[in-house]
Amino acid sequence: MIFVLIVITSVVAAWSLVAGRLEQWHVRAPLVLVLAGVLTGVFTHSHLAATMDSEVAQHVAEVILAVLLFVDATELPGGRLFGNDPVSAVRALLVAMPLSLGLMVLLGWLLLPAMPWAVLLLIACIIVPTDFAPAETLVRDPRIPARVRGVLNVESGYNDGIVSPLFLFALILAGTHSEARTPAEALGTTVPAAVKAVLAGFLLGALIAWLMNRADGARWMTAQSRRIMVLVSPLIAYTVTVSVDGNGFVAAFVCGIAFRFIRQAPVRRHGASAPDASDFQLIEDTNSIMTMGMWFFFGNAVVLTVSEGVDWSIVVVAVAALTVVRIVPVLLAFLGSKFSWRERLMVGALGPRGTTSIVFGLLAFNGLPEGPLAVTALDTMTLTVLGSILIHGAGSVAIARLLNGRSAEPVATAAAPGHEGAGHEGAGHEGAGAPRE
Repeated sequence: MIFVLIVITSVVAAWSLVAGRLEQWHVRAPLVLVLAGVLTGVFTHSHLAATMDSEVAQHVAEVILAVLLFVDATELPGGRLFGNDPVSAVRALLVAMPLSLGLMVLLGWLLLPAMPWAVLLLIACIIVPTDFAPAETLVRDPRIPARVRGVLNVESGYNDGIVSPLFLFALILAGTHSEARTPAEALGTTVPAAVKAVLAGFLLGALIAWLMNRADGARWMTAQSRRIMVLVSPLIAYTVTVSVDGNGFVAAFVCGIAFRFIRQAPVRRHGASAPDASDFQLIEDTNSIMTMGMWFFFGNAVVLTVSEGVDWSIVVVAVAALTVVRIVPVLLAFLGSKFSWRERLMVGALGPRGTTSIVFGLLAFNGLPEGPLAVTALDTMTLTVLGSILIHGAGSVAIARLLNGRSAEPVATAAAPGHEGAGHEGAGHEGAGAPRE
């Protein structure tokens, strides 16, 4: 593990020295870390599985997911639970996503008949949620209508938090770290944990935000202490909730929602400016560093998957996840909406996978019994994210042009919404438009 830390920190340091130059060539940190992970994996192949399937790797992934969920929950426009177009966001999150999960399980049952249904549900939870890391330019591309970008922003910000209880239910049912063996027993563990998480997350998020508002009003805080307070908030929510056998991921997500609402509410009432954007700078930078580590482990996973060989059925599952399993439910969910058919196709086609799938995939690899179940979950995640990098990264501009029917070059726009790292419309975080890495 020490060797892995040396490699990751060294690569991050090297990238930091030339980040501006690499940006001019459209080379971002995730690609650099993936390549480093691949090269490291080639020379340390015998230790790959042991490194990824370890208690340390599992706890690191859990902390990263908790911070990721909190950041996602705090990025949307202050006070608006589902952004500027809540009806469309509900269509994407509460109609299209469940349909995609169900369709993915059905397809998995047909193509992977040896897999238990709990593992198929787990795989669906891994590869269905969207994330803009492989295609950050999408959220700033004026060829894509603003309302399409808005829906994609809200969906990618909320879907991992909504899916996480279902993911843990499937992991408990299929994994080895619980005595639950039936759906009822798994629900008996998952539901109380989720209830505790919602209560703890809401209370802690509201309390922390209220205390910050009062301390700010009394001028007791400094700019640095505000940044530190924001950073430790998801960690407090996660650890406190886990200590009472609650779902720490849901708690971190709900904490972010409550924190955002309470922190913004007094501002709206008094007509003052939003909280200083620099309050989120530390957590954004920390989140970027942690997700870089996830992209490094993804590079390791690529080597492991390629070296062991992949069954054709897993390839079909990954391709379907990025196409029909995503597009068909979106088209059905948006029937009767104000979106044109081209805009509906855009919402369906522009659904990249990234950090969320990687973290869920690594947690599943650690939680499932060693053997075909764990390997299948990891391979499916790896191929899906790889495919997304190709389709939504390299091909995103071509998709936007094709579906929009325009050949005009994009122009700069300061109002374009951002997702990763700061920046939904009006969110006010520092670094708007700089996607999470």
